[in-house]
Formats: sequence, C-alpha cells, structure tokens
Amino acid sequence: MIGMKKMRFSDEAIKANIFKGHFGLEMESLRVDERGFLAQTKHPFGRDPRISRDFCENQVEIITGVGDSPDDVLRELTEIQRFVAGELLRLPSGPEYLWPFSNPPFVKGEDDIPIAHFGGDQKEKDAYRRYLAGKYGKMLMLFSGIHFNYSFSDSFLTEGWKQSGMSSFRAYKDRLYLDLAGKLTQYSWLIVYLTAASSVCDDSFLEYETIGKKYASPRCSEIGYWNDFVPVFDYASLDRYVDGIKMYVAEGKLISAAELYYPIRLKPRGENDLNCLRANGVDHIELRMLDLNPLSKIGIYESDFNFLQLLILFLVSSKREDFPENEQITAVENVKKAAEYDVSSIVENGAEKDIKTAALNIIDDMRCFYGALSADDLVRKTLAVQREKVLSEEKRYAVTVRKRFGGDYLEKGLSLSKERSKMI
Repeated sequence: MIGMKKMRFSDEAIKANIFKGHFGLEMESLRVDERGFLAQTKHPFGRDPRISRDFCENQVEIITGVGDSPDDVLRELTEIQRFVAGELLRLPSGPEYLWPFSNPPFVKGEDDIPIAHFGGDQKEKDAYRRYLAGKYGKMLMLFSGIHFNYSFSDSFLTEGWKQSGMSSFRAYKDRLYLDLAGKLTQYSWLIVYLTAASSVCDDSFLEYETIGKKYASPRCSEIGYWNDFVPVFDYASLDRYVDGIKMYVAEGKLISAAELYYPIRLKPRGENDLNCLRANGVDHIELRMLDLNPLSKIGIYESDFNFLQLLILFLVSSKREDFPENEQITAVENVKKAAEYDVSSIVENGAEKDIKTAALNIIDDMRCFYGALSADDLVRKTLAVQREKVLSEEKRYAVTVRKRFGGDYLEKGLSLSKERSKMI
C-alpha cells in the first residue's frame, strides 16, 4: 500500500493549491450507419483540431481543449459531441451515429475497417497505421476508449518546489511526474475495476460464448491492445526513463514512443516525441484505461472524472516508494485481472489479495486523507460513489451493462446510438 504517514507537502500548501489543475479528454467512438454497420464513408470533419480519428477512418476521436475544472472539460465534450451528432445526421450519404460502446458492433471482416487516411503533410500517420495493422491486425484497432489528461497548476508545483529544497524547478517537476507515473501504474487496476463498462460484445468481434463473457473490459484485459512484451521503466530520472523507451525502439520492439501501449504515459507539451520530452520535460500525465460508458449520455460520469483527480492528488501527496521491475510486471498483470468480469483478487506485496478488500483500503485511505483536509461534500460524495461500486456488485458498470444490453447488443446499441444523437 501507498505509505500515508509522511506527506510530501505541508497541509497548508495542500489546502491552498491541491485542487488547482488542468484537464483534457480524448474520446474515441466508432461511426455506424442507419443499420448499425461500421460506416464506410470518409472522415467528414476535415482537419478540425477537435475532431480527428485514431486508427481507422470510421473512428472519431474527440479532443477537448485544456480546461481548469472538470466542469469546463465535460461542458466542452458535450458541445463537441452535439456538433458531431448533428453533422453525422445531415450527411448527404445518409445519417450516421456514434456507437456508444468501447467494443464495436457487427464487423463483417477486416475489409470493414479502413485505415485512417490523413495524406499530404501528415502521410507519415498513414504509414504508421499500416504498420500497426500488419503487426497487431485490424480488429484490435476497433477498441475505443477515453484518455484522461492532467497537469498540476503552477501554484501547486511552485509551492512543492519551495518545500523540496531542490535547486531546479524543472528537475522537481519531472521528479514529481515520474513518481506519480509509477504510483498510478501500480493502482491502474483500481481505475479499471471501478470504470470497466464493456461486458457485452458481438460474436463477429470475439467468440462471445467462450471469450467475450469473461471480461468487463476486453480492451484492458489479456486479449486487449498491449505490446507483445511488458515494458519496464527506470523512474530514477527523466533521462533514464526516456533512454529506456529509446532502447525498446532501437531493439525494434517499438517503432516509436507512440506504440507504447501502457496504462500511463508521461507527455511533453505538443507532439508526443521522446526528444521533445527529454528537452522540455513533462507537461502532463495521461491515463489511458477508461472505457466508454454507455450508461452516461456523454460516455463518462462526472463522478468518475472527479475521482481520477482525487486519486492523482492522493498519490502525489504520499511518500515516494521504489517501483522495481517485478512490481511493474505485477502492476500490468493486475490491470488485466481487474478487467475480468468475475475478478476476485489482485496481487499485492507478492501475495493474492481480495480485490474488494484492496479497493476499499485505498478508498478509505483517501477518505481519511481528504477528511484531514476538511474537503467539501463533492469529495465525500465522489468517494462514496466509488465505495458503493465495491460493496455492491449491482453498482458495477459491467454488471449493469451486461444486464441492460446482453442478448440484443446490436439492436439495443443501435437504438441507443440513435437516441443519443438527439439528446446530447
């Protein structure tokens, strides 16, 4: 467990600055036609910086700007979704809709998955996607999800630097994010356990009777989108962290840093480039394990968005701990286990531990932490929502999704897609 006896900042600094931060979301969704098949039209949004696509031409990626609060970002997300839905309904080729699940609808075959075409000065993106198709196959590329981006406010970082005794603000900032990346990786299983919402899929995508029913989140599970090796990082310094990734590229295990499929990424400002990361330092941290939640009309609940920030602040305020190779490998295994529908345990300190007990321990530690800060009702309610998911199976998204959409996944999914296009 994360050590809680020694905090990294004084209580006064925490109270004054801890909740200040910057947020952003990237949300992927597949486009489907009137019958619920994957749309075969070209990406209809040109080079709108808010609306791109990930791997395939029929996968919309909504990218919010940077907001100073969860409300700012969720409001913008809703506005962009409303715009996208309206434009898709008015396409000359016929109406289209955003598929509300991380798992795709009926897939006729790999020819149903056109690789995204950027062309022109972005043609290297096309080549990269062809490389991915050859290495991993197209089917896995249909998984859609949410990336949560977060950076600390300058006031929080400045106060922490003053208390640290370090001579360089840049070195302090990089150190803080490196420590946080390790801790978040250790506890990524908790986020997957609390937010997995992909417990139904079509047997054209997975052999549903034998495979699909096993998972709450196939994309985060052992059959999901992972590298064909388990990366291990050196968190001792940013240079050593970058050198480790560069080594995997030099060995041919990765074509670039972009191919690092891992729950947590450290990102520079601007292009996700290792040289940029080394030269300019860490700008923000990215959490990549969130499913689209079909139970929320915008794909994510505000309570889960808020919880991610609370977990980040809780972890960054705890004392630094080593994160050796064996624990890094265990952390990845725990994520894959937490993605199972009937998960019962994870590994902690080398031993099997009941996952509900482990989850409640963390949430209860968070309640104590924020209680000492005299946090407001929103914090208490946010933690109470997560606690209820652990205490009651019926509160887990995966359980609700399977009950509501199991049996007629395609029909119910298309109906929901059409309904959402009018109500966002």
